Amino acid sequence: MAGHGFAAVSDATEADWRVAEFRKPEPYSWQSAVRCYFDVVDRDRVLEYVLVDGRTGPQVTCEGIRLIGRVPSELAQEMQAHAAAYETGIRFSYGGDVFCDGFEMEPGTQRAGDSVVTWAFFFNAGEDHSNARDGAPAAIWQHR
Repeated sequence: MAGHGFAAVSDATEADWRVAEFRKPEPYSWQSAVRCYFDVVDRDRVLEYVLVDGRTGPQVTCEGIRLIGRVPSELAQEMQAHAAAYETGIRFSYGGDVFCDGFEMEPGTQRAGDSVVTWAFFFNAGEDHSNARDGAPAAIWQHR
């Protein structure tokens, strides 16, 4: 993260999670670019979830698809095209955003002025995708 201009600004506990935050110094010094969630019950502090902000986060790709700061409909079209090309299923996030089965991530949307852009949340799904989704920190679903 440091190599791309991001600095660790917080290492705190929220509910049952240890949260590490990264930000760029300007222009949104108050807005986290990336939030990493570690399970506080697990002594090994295994990374469970990563949330990348749509306005301030770094660009992240999955299978060549840019995920961050996108117009939601364009990202949905690319996800659907990828699913058709590789014969995978598609899923829908809680907010109705489309993503490919097996990606171990979910997109979301947030306002950016008068526009809406995509953010992404990553996790280790294991055998059941819904377990990862249901176990996610509440702050992820409240991200704006």
